[in-house]
Amino acid sequence: MNNRKYTVIDLFAGCGGLSLGLYQAGWSGVFAVEKNMCAFETLKHNLIDKKHHFSWPKWLPQEPTDIIELLKNHKDELKSLRGKIDLVAGGPPCQGFSMAGKRMEDDERNQLVFSYISFIRLVRPKLLLFENVKGFTYSFNKSKNPDAIPYSKIVLEQLVKLGYDVTPYIINFAEFGVPQRRKRFILVGVRKSKKIHSNEFMGRLKEQFPMFVEQYGLTQTPTLSDAISDLLRSNGTEPTPDRRGFQSGLYGKPTTPYQLFIRKAIPESQDIPNSHSFARHTLEKISCFEKLLIEKELVVGKRIDGAERKKWGIRQRGITVLDPNAVSPTITGAPDDYLHYSEPRIMTVRECARIQTFPDWFEFKSKYTTGGEMRKKEVPRYSQVGNAIPPLFAQQAGLVLKSLLS
Repeated sequence: MNNRKYTVIDLFAGCGGLSLGLYQAGWSGVFAVEKNMCAFETLKHNLIDKKHHFSWPKWLPQEPTDIIELLKNHKDELKSLRGKIDLVAGGPPCQGFSMAGKRMEDDERNQLVFSYISFIRLVRPKLLLFENVKGFTYSFNKSKNPDAIPYSKIVLEQLVKLGYDVTPYIINFAEFGVPQRRKRFILVGVRKSKKIHSNEFMGRLKEQFPMFVEQYGLTQTPTLSDAISDLLRSNGTEPTPDRRGFQSGLYGKPTTPYQLFIRKAIPESQDIPNSHSFARHTLEKISCFEKLLIEKELVVGKRIDGAERKKWGIRQRGITVLDPNAVSPTITGAPDDYLHYSEPRIMTVRECARIQTFPDWFEFKSKYTTGGEMRKKEVPRYSQVGNAIPPLFAQQAGLVLKSLLS
């Protein structure tokens, strides 16, 4: 029996989707780096306080941490970790690279890529798992500057210089049991060795997948309704415990393998799922949503934006009517992006978390939403979920990375 302890540091950890999956795959966290107070509160509640996933060094305060400050103030401590860390996981914030967002070349968060490289240079882990949006592989302003190179190429070149064998992948998480089309740039790195190679990752991941879903009694391609059909508003409502003036839905009976899996560890006496609080829509908005649902066959699964919005009376920038019999589109941090497939409302945080494969015992903290200037400072629950790596994929990746080391 292999009792070896596999150590991991999670950079840009967010609310903890990647850390959760690695925990479930048997990894031992050393510490996590997350700058935002809202996201760190969720990470701390679930993975530090509840699950004791991290050993956490005494020299590092257990609080939100900026990687730039960490590199400046703890260079020697990070260097002392060389030879002790099996894996550094995580990728810098992706908003500046995202094709779904404004894609800003001068977004200061893009520069955190270089902080990531500096961290690897100091710690020198055996393995790397780097994740970002697909847009990370595209150059900015290629038409104006033909010599522009994408950040992904910069990262690859820098890691090779540091002595890593690296392989980049574009992975659609829907191919690994996640009920959502979500394509991401994944880079696997291995400190150069004759025994293991980074290009083995995808083959092992695909080979393991059928056995993985069988072990947990899951299906290989769960649909949106497989994931959330037990969370209907028609199950009844109660006042939201942590959101004054709002109503939360009650649990319905689990009817799919996915729902049974995701609800494990929830006490039978718990009626209200965490963060399953409904938005308070205006009568005008509800009327618009009802009209879309009546004519659902014309629009289901399609983004309604531009001039077509007027036809349906949609005032927001656009909306997609979700298809219960398909996987969900990519979950984002914007709650208004999607209309529930059978009820005239947007999705709850818990429904988005289900689609992202967070188990129901995982509780989200801080505000539900935010707006205006606070968007630059706060990462509310919807954004925490939308920014996360699906834990179910992270678990599978963690198992493959462990197999490479063993």
